[in-house]
Amino acid sequence: MKPFSAAAVLALALLGGCATRPAVVPPPASPAVAPPVASAQPSAPAPDDNLNAVVWTQTAVERALIARQAFRAARERLVDALADPAWDALPREEREHAPAGLKPAVIVDIDETMLDNSPYQARLVRDGASYDEFTWAAWCREESAQAVPGALEFARFAAERGVKVFYLSNRAQDLNEATLANLRKRGFPVSGADAFLGLGTVVHGCEQNGTEKGCRRRLVAREHRVLMQIGDQIGDFVDVLANTPAGRQQAVEPYLEWVGQRWFVLPNPTYGSWEPALFNNAWSLPAGERRRLKREALDYD
Repeated sequence: MKPFSAAAVLALALLGGCATRPAVVPPPASPAVAPPVASAQPSAPAPDDNLNAVVWTQTAVERALIARQAFRAARERLVDALADPAWDALPREEREHAPAGLKPAVIVDIDETMLDNSPYQARLVRDGASYDEFTWAAWCREESAQAVPGALEFARFAAERGVKVFYLSNRAQDLNEATLANLRKRGFPVSGADAFLGLGTVVHGCEQNGTEKGCRRRLVAREHRVLMQIGDQIGDFVDVLANTPAGRQQAVEPYLEWVGQRWFVLPNPTYGSWEPALFNNAWSLPAGERRRLKREALDYD
């Protein structure tokens, strides 16, 4: 083959440099990936003044121990009371007749004393609601309240010894049947319809003072010697004429020696007349104002 001249080689080189190079195709882009979506966090529940009180009532073993302790002590003292014909647990101003020779009885509150209504309170916390008569009546008609620890044992102990148990409650009279049914479901002794004396019970010769229980205690005492009272509010033992911190203290002052002997008190941090006593019983005040007044009642010293 005839060799190419230098000029030919140079021409070929120039032609090769002008040739079209294949297009460089970039690799296909990865499909777009959406950034991870943060899982929706539940909003924090609104503050509720009753949360700690309700959860303590339902979960703290100390609550059950305190109740059992009170009812066990009450059983022991009941034996002494039966043996002492002068023993009487009725406030002196409510005693119309001498107790000697009368049939023995004990007076007990129902709610948070014999029956535990904490599920109703828990529903209010869950729903961000407050007590009202409609939801309360609906709860009572469920007849599902359980016995407070130790309460059933005490009531049976009293009944077995011929002591009538009177259930004094500020449940309205239209809740009579549901209340008695609930008590019977839990095994409480209920001797006759008169064993339950609810709000609205008419007591002839006694002027009712609001929701105070004095007239109903007098009714029991007309035919019975009251050996013992058990409750979770001062009003379960004696009428409170002025529901202020000072007035409440004044009401119980003459009977302090009876506590743990003739009167047995159970704890109830969820509700009670102690709370409105701190804001002049004015439930019409906005919640924030009621809370402010309760904070003012705190002792920092």
